[in-house]
Amino acid sequence: MKEYFFIFSIFLFLIFQPVSVNADTKKQAEKGSVGASVSANLTEQLRKGKEKVQVLCSACHGLDGVAASGGNSVIVPNLTAQHKDYLIAKLKDYKSGKINHPQMTLIAQMLTDEEIEYVSEWYSRIKIQIFDPNLVLSKPSE
Repeated sequence: MKEYFFIFSIFLFLIFQPVSVNADTKKQAEKGSVGASVSANLTEQLRKGKEKVQVLCSACHGLDGVAASGGNSVIVPNLTAQHKDYLIAKLKDYKSGKINHPQMTLIAQMLTDEEIEYVSEWYSRIKIQIFDPNLVLSKPSE
């Protein structure tokens, strides 16, 4: 089973198309955010984190940290804007076997401690927008 998950992750990476540059990138940068689709905008740590996420994490957690794909997407956690130290602690717990999960233990063991830092930095730096529920609500869940 672990081999199938790994092969599936590699398959998704191979068919993954890089995100195209959004026309609003300049506007976003002016508002204090950086266009992450342009590699030159990223620090080395963020660039390496994004690359590792594209290879190992995006199949389930998405490049943007929103778990919208993968076998059990309703139980795969969203990682968008999660605190960096929390992500590091959890990945190290999976890697050491302190937390045992069929896919995450295997994937975390494939990461060096440095790569865990990079991946955690990537997901922790994704910006989110929070709306006032008195003004805006999302579509109902199905």
